[in-house]
Amino acid sequence: MHVQPEMRFYVEIVISQTIFMSFKSLGLSDALLRAISKKGYTTPSPIQAKAIPLVLERKDVLASAQTGTGKTAGFTLPMLQLLSQQPPLRKRPIRALVLTPTRELAAQVYTNVKEYSTFLDIRSTVIFGGVNAKPQIATLRNGVDILVATPGRLLDLHSQKALSLAKVEMLVLDEADRMLDMGFLRDIKRVIELVPKRRQNLLFSATFSKDIKKLAQSILHNPVSVEAAPENTTAEKVNQTVYRVDKPQKTELLIKLISEGNWSQVLVFTRTKHGANRLTKKLIAKNISAAAIHGNKTQNARTKALDGFKKGTIRILVATDIAARGLDIPLLPHVINYELPNVPEDYVHRIGRTGRAGASGEAISLVSAEEYEYVKGIEKLLGEKLPSEEIEGFEADPNYTPPPKQQRPQRSSKKKSNSSQKGTSGGGQKKRNNSSSNQSSNSRNSNTKNSRSRRRRRD
Repeated sequence: MHVQPEMRFYVEIVISQTIFMSFKSLGLSDALLRAISKKGYTTPSPIQAKAIPLVLERKDVLASAQTGTGKTAGFTLPMLQLLSQQPPLRKRPIRALVLTPTRELAAQVYTNVKEYSTFLDIRSTVIFGGVNAKPQIATLRNGVDILVATPGRLLDLHSQKALSLAKVEMLVLDEADRMLDMGFLRDIKRVIELVPKRRQNLLFSATFSKDIKKLAQSILHNPVSVEAAPENTTAEKVNQTVYRVDKPQKTELLIKLISEGNWSQVLVFTRTKHGANRLTKKLIAKNISAAAIHGNKTQNARTKALDGFKKGTIRILVATDIAARGLDIPLLPHVINYELPNVPEDYVHRIGRTGRAGASGEAISLVSAEEYEYVKGIEKLLGEKLPSEEIEGFEADPNYTPPPKQQRPQRSSKKKSNSSQKGTSGGGQKKRNNSSSNQSSNSRNSNTKNSRSRRRRRD
C-alpha cells in the first residue's frame, strides 16, 4: 500500500564512530563472509554496521555517509543476501536495480557486486553510455539478477525493449545528491514509473540536502534515516590547507608543490573540461606524467587514465567534479583544488577522495582573489575556518581587486530601430526574412535542446 507523504516518518540514527563488531554479527551468510574475508575486511564500517541489518529487515533506508566510508558494501552485501535466499527465477529477470550518476561509479559498484557474489549463484552486469550497447544487450538477454546502470543508458535500452524492470524487488539510488545535481530527476521519476510499486527502496547519498529529503519523501515508505557522520562534514584525517595565490601563478605553484614534495599520486580538480585539458598539457610539458578525465573523454580514455593513475604510471589525474564521482582510489594521499567549486557541497565530495577507510590524507586548495567568496561558502557549510597561508615567492597581491562578474550584454535598441526603418521600404521582404529567421532560430533552439539531451544521456 502506498503511504501518503504526510504519513511518512523518519527515525534518525546517528552512528557512533567507535562501533566495534564483526560482519558475522550483522547476520550475513557464510558465502558472503567468505567473500568479505577474501577481500581482507574484518570489521564493518559505521555505515555498514547500521545499514546492513536494516536492509536485511527489508526496510526502506535513507543513508548518508562520507565518500570512502563503505556506503557501497552497505547496500550490496544485504542485497546479495536477500536475493540469494530465493531460488533464481526463470529467465533471470532483473530483481535489483542500482542507479548511479556516472560511468565510473557504476563500474565501481558492479565490481563490488561481482566480488561479494563470488560464492553465490547471482548474475549481475553494468550498463552505461559511451560504449557499444550491443554487448550490454546480449548480456541482458541471457538474464541477470542485479543490474547497475546510469539513468540515460537504462532508459535508452528500455525504450528498445532490451530489458524489463517489471520484476524489480529492490531499487537503490547511489550518490543520489549528484544525480539531482546532474539533472537526472526527470529520469529517476521515469524509472520509478517502470518498476513495481511494491519494492524495497534504498537511497544512499554523501549529503542530506533539502532536495534529497524531498526526493526520499516521494519514493521511500516509512524509511529509516541513517547517518555515519554529521551532515556535510569532512573526514577527520584529512589535513586541509588553503594557499592564497594570484590566478596566473597557480600552475607554477602546483608544479612546485608536486616536484618539491615528490608526490607520486595527486588528484587535481578543475571547474571545467577545457581547464582540465589545458592544465594537463602544461604538466606534461614540465615532464610530469598527467592525464585528464571528464565527460568529453571516451569511456576507453577515461578507463585508461584511471588505470594508469592507480598503477602509478600517471602521477597526476586532472578531473572535473562529475567525472571524479565514483573514483575508488585506495590510500590516495593528495587532493588539490586547482579551482574551488562554486557549490560548497562539492568541496566535501572532492576532498572525500583522500583520507578514506581510516587513512590520512591532504587536501590543498589554490585560491585566488576571485574565489574568496567560495571559501566563505565552504567554511559556512563546514562550520569551521580553513587554515590559510601563503608560500614564499607566490604571495597574492594584497592590492588586487577582482573584476566584477560579467553581466550578459543587453541588446541594442538602435538595431531594432534601424531594422524597423528598413522594414517600411520592403514589407514583403521583411516578412520573408522574419519567417526565415524564425525557422532558423527554432532550428537552433531544437538543436541546442537535443545537444543538451545527448550530453546528459552520455552517462
